[in-house]
Amino acid sequence: MVALDILLTLLTVTTLIFQGLGLWVTRQFFGRFTSGQSRSPETDFCPKVSILIPVRGVDEGAFANWTSFCQQDYPEYEVLFGVMDPQDPAVPVLQQVVDQFPDRAKLLTDLPLRGIAEKSSNLSYLLEASHHEVVIFADSDIRVTPEYLQRVTQPLKADRIGLVTCAFVDHSPQYLGAALAALSRSLDFIPSVLIARALDGGLKFAIGPTIVLRRSVLMAFGGLEPVLNRIGSDYHLGRLTVEAGYEVELSTYLLNNDCGQETPEQVFQRELRWCRTIRWNRGSEYYGLLFTHGTVYSLLLLLVTGFQPWAIVLWGVSWGLRLLQGFLLLSTLNLSHLKKWLWILPLRDAMTFWIWVRGAYGREIFWRGRWLAVSGQGILQEK
Repeated sequence: MVALDILLTLLTVTTLIFQGLGLWVTRQFFGRFTSGQSRSPETDFCPKVSILIPVRGVDEGAFANWTSFCQQDYPEYEVLFGVMDPQDPAVPVLQQVVDQFPDRAKLLTDLPLRGIAEKSSNLSYLLEASHHEVVIFADSDIRVTPEYLQRVTQPLKADRIGLVTCAFVDHSPQYLGAALAALSRSLDFIPSVLIARALDGGLKFAIGPTIVLRRSVLMAFGGLEPVLNRIGSDYHLGRLTVEAGYEVELSTYLLNNDCGQETPEQVFQRELRWCRTIRWNRGSEYYGLLFTHGTVYSLLLLLVTGFQPWAIVLWGVSWGLRLLQGFLLLSTLNLSHLKKWLWILPLRDAMTFWIWVRGAYGREIFWRGRWLAVSGQGILQEK
């Protein structure tokens, strides 16, 4: 039992160090330049842009999400929506968007599947139909502000930058499931991305909701063909960009992803898919996340020590600093609406730990109604 006491103590203390580092790098990176408190974007660099949005189904606030891409304060761009199944319920809604913005938006439907990954397949058709050198792969469930295009394209002014990507969070969740998702993204995911960026000497991967890159860079490593059947296509687009000799930059623009009325079970399944994706793509680094669950370890320590006074103190310190970290991170990211949900952090941390454990094994992922299997080298297969 003494060995277990020592192990849990070390894991708890290590987590405090990790959380402190996450807070520091996040405050250093974002500062006051978040999407809710944005600086005036520069206007001397405005390349023509093609926004490519693969769609399946109708997410919460879909019409507002899609029209937000068509209302950019930007001189010249196009928005292409792709739906694989012409009977998809998204088609009539998207047709309304196209009718409202006929000179800006275009809808492609009836797109036969290429490979296994529907999103990558859909994007391949949109890429072929697009016209501009700078392309943006954007998820259909995010909503953007009018300065989005100007903000996310600015890093491409530097020739060494081959790809720009963005973090995302639900800025104002109304229900438990959405709040659980939002807290994970703002308090765990964003700091982890920035720590990886610091340790790797730069970002070596991309984040799916927004990927901005030049067509010439994309073609330098074979376009979308290398990722059609890979788990974590966004991750690999960033990796391939780096291998082609370019840098990946994280934008200070923070995307708004409305999770609506998602249930905790839906959040669990999505985050389990993400964890298994990380495991397949980052290998042994996934198990380093063992050192990020200090609040759970401090509770276990209480139980195994029989509530010894020193264990109670460590438990209190662990939880006190976790709440302080959460409050400061939400302030840094200008996510004040999330502060009212900090009371669910115990549930969130327990859920995060269990998802990490489940993600450490298994070959199945669930994506938009489909169960897929992952084989060697991260290749997707029908289950």
